[in-house]
Amino acid sequence: MKIFSLQENLKQGLALVGHVAGKNINLPILNNILLKAEQGKIRLVATNLEIGITSVVRGKIEVEGAFTANSKIISDCVNLLPNKKIGLEQRGDDLLVDGENYQAKIKGQSAEEFPLIPEVDRKNYFSVPAEAVKKAISQVIFATAISETRLELSGVLFIFAGNNLTIAATDSYRLAEKKIQIKSTSEEEKKIIIPAKTLQELLRVLSVDLGDEVEGGGQELRLYLSSNQILFTYGSAELVSRLIEGQYPDYQQIIPTSSKTKITIDRQELIRAVKLASLFSKTGINDVNLDFPVGKNQVVVSSVSGQTGENITNLAAKVTGDDNSIVVNYRYLLEGLSNIESETVKLEVIDSNTPCVLRPEKDNGYLYIIMPIKQ
Repeated sequence: MKIFSLQENLKQGLALVGHVAGKNINLPILNNILLKAEQGKIRLVATNLEIGITSVVRGKIEVEGAFTANSKIISDCVNLLPNKKIGLEQRGDDLLVDGENYQAKIKGQSAEEFPLIPEVDRKNYFSVPAEAVKKAISQVIFATAISETRLELSGVLFIFAGNNLTIAATDSYRLAEKKIQIKSTSEEEKKIIIPAKTLQELLRVLSVDLGDEVEGGGQELRLYLSSNQILFTYGSAELVSRLIEGQYPDYQQIIPTSSKTKITIDRQELIRAVKLASLFSKTGINDVNLDFPVGKNQVVVSSVSGQTGENITNLAAKVTGDDNSIVVNYRYLLEGLSNIESETVKLEVIDSNTPCVLRPEKDNGYLYIIMPIKQ
């Protein structure tokens, strides 16, 4: 194998795929990146057996072939070279890197030992503007469960229904849901659970500027599904991942359909008050009290701790309905507030024992639910 490419092209391709190649003691080949030159295309491939990622790099192929080299070493080596033409050539068990006055020889491994990336049928697909899906995933992924005792909760639920996509995540203490419009070649409703780690990798891919790879800046992400795999394509990058098997909880049941008290409040003011109250919340419980006294048009945010002291903040707000109060985990509340973009937010409360709903003032398909801390 012998190829030539510009340093900036190789650098971007290696940055896209390199993150998936990790430190694997049992299967050292997984620490490598596969360089594949065939049919006029230079492909860089990495996998950890759960996620596979491919990036096509522009360049010239002098001799077709395939070879693997350690991800960190080749990435660091290319990053240090000047932005000029670089030659990569396999010679025996080595990869020769030639950048004008710079030469390096990296120990490699045969491509035959590199695992195959699963093929996903590309007949039907869903497409969505990259920026929209990036924002939607960011608004829900934080609510996934970190522990894998309930595997399905460590993933994010995607519900495809015609031209609508609902993305939801919960760890059973809070829930985030976002609805967006997509283009679909299938009318059939599909529900899948995508591992949070896969979506974190996808967010990394979507953060790369494709430059002139996409005409008119209309950068879109395509999704292809098989029974247990999903393929994302974005410009010249492709990401394949396994899906989580299992039944996602019917979270719709816990979304309150009515409320007794509705509050509209400035988001930044509420964030400031909750952060202040967090200093005086009980360690390990993270409790803050939200009181909505009727007829006063204010929200009282307070907390008390035997160790640190106490705090009360009165905030101006529009409050309608019954006299009410709720105790919530301040971390969960702050995470929800920081993922809402509008200046004002709406809180909907039934009572102190029922989940409360948080949304932007103007509906944009996003809602966030927090379970109360019962006293």
